Amino acid sequence: MFPMMAILVDTRLLLRRVKDFRSLMPRRNRVKEKWAATRPKNPPTRLALQHFDATYSVQLGNLWPSVRVALLSERKYGALVNNFSYEAVLANLQAQGCRDFISDTHTETQSCFEQDKAVEADKELGVSMKTSVNNSQQHSALQLSPSIKCVVFPRGDITRFKPARPDMHGLLGYYLMDAASVLPCLALDVQEGHSVLDLCAAPGGKTLVLLQTQAIRFLCLNDVSVSRTLRLKRVLNSYVPKQFLSDEMLRITSFDGTKWAEVESNTFDRVIVDVPCTTDRHSLMEDDNNIFSKSRTAERRRLPQLQLELLLAGIKAACPGGEIVYSTCTLSQIQNLSVVEQAVYLARENHGIHLEVVSLRPLTHMFRKTFHFTPDLQLGEMVVPHLAANFGPIYMCKLKRLT
Repeated sequence: MFPMMAILVDTRLLLRRVKDFRSLMPRRNRVKEKWAATRPKNPPTRLALQHFDATYSVQLGNLWPSVRVALLSERKYGALVNNFSYEAVLANLQAQGCRDFISDTHTETQSCFEQDKAVEADKELGVSMKTSVNNSQQHSALQLSPSIKCVVFPRGDITRFKPARPDMHGLLGYYLMDAASVLPCLALDVQEGHSVLDLCAAPGGKTLVLLQTQAIRFLCLNDVSVSRTLRLKRVLNSYVPKQFLSDEMLRITSFDGTKWAEVESNTFDRVIVDVPCTTDRHSLMEDDNNIFSKSRTAERRRLPQLQLELLLAGIKAACPGGEIVYSTCTLSQIQNLSVVEQAVYLARENHGIHLEVVSLRPLTHMFRKTFHFTPDLQLGEMVVPHLAANFGPIYMCKLKRLT
């Protein structure tokens, strides 16, 4: 037995030396790796980085180098606690050093908010001039649902969450997602008895956040992709009891969201429009299904127009007095602020719908211990990635339909 082991060890050493000697072999005698036929010289991730360097270095200025490093680093997740599960997951996660960032807000939020009103007034003037919104931004206190809980590890801690385990009924205890993705749902401010439309619902993270409130009277979930809608259904079945997925309480559709007004309009108390975008972090990290693939150039260039049409559809779907939250996971000003500006203008000029921008500054004060927000954004709020708190990017803007 021992001679055999010695032979194996000697063989491994010999193979290792042969590999080392390859560097000494004349280049003309080496076998060339046929990478050119299988790997593009400029993969989509590299094209995305080149595009972001050219665009975001101008848009973000001195902030871009730190954001760039964070985007290229491992992202940080939050665990959305599933209230429908019978497992005591919150206590278990807190025992691991996690904290619920939603309940752990600043006590001085209101005083900071008052100090910023003067700054906001100047900001609103610029916004109203650019977007032709006749009314100034509305300052309203957000009533955060006590039922929504999302835990994160402390700043600078990149510990990974373990996969959630099913309880006795097969429901998973928590859903892993970018914790910043919870913010648009909090901004939506769902109240008891509301009807809600999620116009681009798949894969289902924000839908699960909304369902945790257990306050929605009727929830309509739509996504144009049938395959993504099937994925959404699988997510719901893994987290939500069947009695909460009945036709009386929830509807899932696969319509073209841009044509939603042909289905129904002036209907919903709350509408969330989380549009397809360049998905900056995915574009930098994954070549598969990358919007910067050369074959998808036309699709990428059409994104701002698609986003505009979806937001306008969401605005028309809201009832008078209803509220709409627009969100993306990109830093792009063209896909964020510019889309909102155009939608506000076109809604008034083409459809006679007047909108009021609702300030989300109270939200940024509440959660500034957890996220990094872009300072002095003209319209809406944006979480930017940072190595100490590597969430985002998430952009969000809230609009209210005036009666």
